[in-house]
Amino acid sequence: PAVPAGQAAALAVVAALWGGSGPFLRAGAAGMEQLRGRGRLGQLLAELRFLSLNPKYLVPFLLNQAGSLLFYLTLASTDLSLAVPLCNSLALVVTLVTGKILGEDIGGKRAVAGMLLTVLGVSLCMAGA
Repeated sequence: PAVPAGQAAALAVVAALWGGSGPFLRAGAAGMEQLRGRGRLGQLLAELRFLSLNPKYLVPFLLNQAGSLLFYLTLASTDLSLAVPLCNSLALVVTLVTGKILGEDIGGKRAVAGMLLTVLGVSLCMAGA
């Protein structure tokens, strides 16, 4: 049986939220390496304060968590053996594309070939479902 359009759309949104937020999370966490706290607990508290008060990190984090919530809700009506590879592989593609748009080095032709093979694999999964 084919995957219903609503479920496929929800899984694509999950992949977009997960993949699109990753590069922004990396950018928002920039500068955290310079934080110095006293002891392990002080370091942990300094990092938590930095991240929780930083909108450049907090907004992508909340979008990422919204994707996780949608994934959890979608799993109630979707085949797990299709949902997990679909979301994870498409999230990887979205991460690479978003990273490239933001100026990250994504690995050149090999990364593009990997993205194309990933899309082919997802298409085969969808066709076989």
